[in-house]
Amino acid sequence: MTRAAAMEIDLPFAALMGLKILEVTPERVVAELPVRAELCTRPAILHGGAVMAFADTLGAVATMANLGEGHGTTTIESKTNFFAGIPEGETARAECTPLHRGRTTMVWQTRITRADGKLAAIVTQTQLVLAPR
Repeated sequence: MTRAAAMEIDLPFAALMGLKILEVTPERVVAELPVRAELCTRPAILHGGAVMAFADTLGAVATMANLGEGHGTTTIESKTNFFAGIPEGETARAECTPLHRGRTTMVWQTRITRADGKLAAIVTQTQLVLAPR
């Protein structure tokens, strides 16, 4: 089983959202999120909270791809800039890349785009590295 497949099994909230992880490496995580009515606000565009949850999941997955056995992570800061809405029926695509990968924290930037390639949001988040218990 690939690392990406193993992570998908352990992400029940991501599965509930419909998030599909396409690629996981220590340098990059790529995923898609079909925009369906349950994830939308009015008018029928992807809710800002869903955008943030999408990016938060990718930052956690990216951090885990860089950690040793038994380590964990939690988000300690997140900032989102919204640029364009993503309409219901489209698929949001995200790419998460590192800004900093340290021993105690990691900082990730996730770019979320619409089907037409237009930038919809950029999320910058800091993940705390948790030592094994």
